[in-house]
Parts: sequence; C-alpha cells; structure tokens
Amino acid sequence: MRVSEHPTTGAPRRSPDGEGAADHPTVQLPRQQYCADPPAETGDSTPSGSFAAFRTEQQAPAPGDDATGAVPQTASAESPPWDSEQATGPVAGLPRVDPTAFGAYYGGPTDPPPQPPHRPEPASHSRYPELSTSMLLRQPKPPPSEGWRRLLYMLSGQLVNLGEGPRATHYNDLVARVNRPLRGCYRIALLSLKGGVGKTTITATLGATFASLRGDRVIAVDANPERGNLGEKVPVETLATVRHLLRDADDIERYSDVRGYTSQDSSGLEVLASDPDPAVSEAFSADDYTRALEMLERYYGLLLSDCGTGLLHSAMSAVLAKSDVLVVVSSASIDGARSASATLDWLEEHGHEDLVRNSVAVVNAVRPSSGKVDLQKLIEHFSRRCRAVHLVPFDPHLEEGAEITLERLKRETRLALTELAAVVAEGLPSD
Repeated sequence: MRVSEHPTTGAPRRSPDGEGAADHPTVQLPRQQYCADPPAETGDSTPSGSFAAFRTEQQAPAPGDDATGAVPQTASAESPPWDSEQATGPVAGLPRVDPTAFGAYYGGPTDPPPQPPHRPEPASHSRYPELSTSMLLRQPKPPPSEGWRRLLYMLSGQLVNLGEGPRATHYNDLVARVNRPLRGCYRIALLSLKGGVGKTTITATLGATFASLRGDRVIAVDANPERGNLGEKVPVETLATVRHLLRDADDIERYSDVRGYTSQDSSGLEVLASDPDPAVSEAFSADDYTRALEMLERYYGLLLSDCGTGLLHSAMSAVLAKSDVLVVVSSASIDGARSASATLDWLEEHGHEDLVRNSVAVVNAVRPSSGKVDLQKLIEHFSRRCRAVHLVPFDPHLEEGAEITLERLKRETRLALTELAAVVAEGLPSD
C-alpha cells in the first residue's frame, strides 16, 4: 500500500476485497500542521486528514501507460514530524501515530543500519600481530639431538634434517611442562608413614630434576623431627642447619645470606639440613618450621619438605598447612602400599581432603621383575584417591645411599623423574 497526501479527485476507489466498485469522489483537504496539538472534537462530518493521508488511491492511467493497467504512484513530499507521546483524551481530527508500527515500511527499528564487521583489538604487547617473526619468517626445523637421525644429519653435512624422533619429542614436551611459569613460591611436601621406602631419595632426585631443568632457585628442607639424612644426598658445603638459620634470622637480608646455610649439588639443588642430634631436633616445633618457611619462600621459587614418619609431630601440622601439593611415597611391596594408603586415610580423617585429592602417589624402586605383587592393582587403588600415580624404576646408583648425581642415573630413571616433575608442576600457580 502506498501513501499519498495529494489524492486525485474523481478517481474510483477499490473496495478492500479487491473488487473495482466505484465510490464517491475524494475531497482534497488543505495541509494540516502536525506539530500542533490536535483540534478539539467537533460535530463536523468532514473526513479527517488522517484518513486523507492514509487512504489507498489509484490514479487514472496516463496516455503513455502500458496496456496492463500499471498505475504510477505518487510519493509523499515530506515526512510529518510524528509525535511519539501517547494520546490521553478522545481522539478526533489528527491522532498521534506511532511510527514503529510501520517500521518495516519506513525502514525503522526492524531494519537497523548495517554495522561494521567486528575487529578485535590487537594485544597490548603487539600492535601488528601479523608482522610478528613467527608469521613472516619460516621457522627452521630443529636438528635432531640423538640417535641415527643425528648421525644422518651430521654425515649429510647438515642437509638432511629429519627432526627429532618420538623419544626426544616426548622428552622436550616434558621439559616444557616442567618449565611452566611460576608465580610466588610452590611448596611440595613428601611424606610417608613407613620408613625405608625412599622418601628422602625421591626428595633429592625430584628437587635436582627441577633445579636442572628450571632457572628458579630450588631448595629442599629436612623437616624430619628425628635425625634426617637429606643433607647427606648432596656434597656437604657447610655444617649449618635450620636451627642456625633461625638463630640468625635477624641478620638475613638477602639471598647470599641464606646461601651460607645451605649445601648445593651439581644440578643447582640446595639443601638445608636438620640437626644431627635427635635430642635437639626434637625441639623443632610448628612455629620454628613456619618461621623458616616464611624466610625461605622470599628467596626460592620451589621448596621441598622432606617430612618424617611421625604425622602427629607438631611440625607436621605446619607442613600440611603450608603445602601446595603432597607427594606420598610407597614401595612396590604390600606393606609399603598399605602404609601409603594409611597415610591418605589419616589425612582425610584430619580435614585434609583437598590435599589428598591433589596429591601424587609415587611407587619407588620398581624392579623389572616385581615378584608376585600386581603393580596394576596398586596403580588402580591410588588412582582412585590421588590426582596421579607415578612409578620410579630401581636404579643401582640410588641404592648406594650416598650423594646423588643425576648424570649417573640410568636413562629410564631420569625420564621417570622428569615425568614425575612434569606431573607435580601441573599445579604451579601462574598468571
């Protein structure tokens, strides 16, 4: 339907049902002012301007029109300034018309103007990401680092580069997981109710693996209330212990001051030993451990605590309260697995369910022939209670019980320790 403000006088009007019934001629009315209020209701029976403006009209065919009867229509000369306010009294003359009712006809709200395509803002550190080095330059394939691929690469004069093999690729992925960015200090506690399962050995080897693969400062603290032997796993550089560190706490202002109380191995792991006298170390309370931890976490990114077997000792409460993740160590034997499971039971009964669910179970010193113990059932048991379960194979160098050097470990043992470090590093707090 087209709107005409200047209808043609005398043109026949079609009925709404489409029939061509003739009607009386349309009377031309003078222009009305829409900006003023509508006139008051009168007794005049003259058709209002609203009907004159919105009446459907058909003009008489012009001499040049085609035979089909197509009639040219006249458009409105100007759009009236519609009043959007709602009428409050009786309507007569010129009612207020809501233009949104004819939105599709006038190109209103139902036909919004086209919006420009969304373009996300570039990252703050790069105004033009498409001009980065990785986008403009073809990245060279890293050369192989071992095996026959490395030999072929060298014999061909570095022309044949097949890239890393599956084993090297897996190791590189583990190293990338271990090197996750770290915010603050990440505290790891290693514990077990049973002695002789290799808890101190796992503490030293895990800490050395972190120190060799990451650039952070890594320290292992002997939190055993009895005589611990963590200080014997690294070359002894000082006879100072955690007791001396607490005694001189007021004089420590920088990292070099703390370094005088620790011993360091070739991987970069530092160890803060406990007092060799069991009578003195028994006085190491929860407050002492908290003070030592608050001092060390200002200078180190990773802190490992080698706990004793006594879960009821006062220092253990501070260890559990300050730990981000627990590593429960077991041996590949029935009594070792039962002791590790009892450790988890004790933690759950004393309100540490979150630490148990986020803990990592380690089955240590697994020999190629483990006898009649079904390791798969051990793994299934701890998998239902812990976040991950990991096996560390038996290694002759670790069986010696002396200072540990990562270079002397077998390839399988170093790979297993790297996998363990990658699993533990999944909980690192990062930005």
